[in-house]
Amino acid sequence: MTADSAPPAPPLISLRGIGKTYGSGTVALAGVDAHIRRGGFVSLVGPSGCGKSTLLRIVAGLITPDTGDLLWPAAGGARPADIGFVFQDPTLMPWARVVDNVWLPLKLRGIAKVDALPRIMNALERVGLVDFARAFPRELSGGMRMRVSIARALVTEPPLLLMDEPFAALDEFTREKLDDDLLDLWSSQRFTVVFVTHSIYESVYLSERVLVMGARPGRILSDIAIDAPYPRGRAFRESHSYVESCAAVGAALREGTAI
Repeated sequence: MTADSAPPAPPLISLRGIGKTYGSGTVALAGVDAHIRRGGFVSLVGPSGCGKSTLLRIVAGLITPDTGDLLWPAAGGARPADIGFVFQDPTLMPWARVVDNVWLPLKLRGIAKVDALPRIMNALERVGLVDFARAFPRELSGGMRMRVSIARALVTEPPLLLMDEPFAALDEFTREKLDDDLLDLWSSQRFTVVFVTHSIYESVYLSERVLVMGARPGRILSDIAIDAPYPRGRAFRESHSYVESCAAVGAALREGTAI
């Protein structure tokens, strides 16, 4: 068998008919199907309440689906032990210094701070915050606090990073800067990213693929490939290709909202 005819690599995540109904009777998800390759960058967009965050939490193992299967073909069938999760709010411990906030996942595993310090500082270096290791969260800007949250998620070197609208509360300039920094991290480390956002423009800028979800009950209506090379930057944001891709995602989103 030649390289050209070799079968495609199995996806890291395979979602088949995922459904979730809450105790209140709200049907959050119904029949969600998707495949996400190892090392890929995929964004989820959709109207408020369509189940984006619910789906992310199912992938993380924080909640279980009522129907369907969540498979891990590229991970030997088992959910990876290390999954990084970044929430919209940095959720930092206000009484702890930056270094101790980043240490937390390793501390919970019983790793002493002295032994964890090289990994902590490496994570802080990757997000440009080595000089702020001794600072408290209150001494940092909103963008810097989010960088700490990302460093904490990456300190265990997870193969999968789940991000639930992490930059939504930031100003546009800071948001664009963190988008670029995130792509730099992803390009150098090649972990898999599933990124939830309400922003069409952010989803297109960041992603290889944008999965558009319909209004509740949430399901995936469109899988839109973003055919643009990395690294990306201002030239891509101003390109005809970017405008066309944003228009395609916007049209799919409007269609899903109308259904």
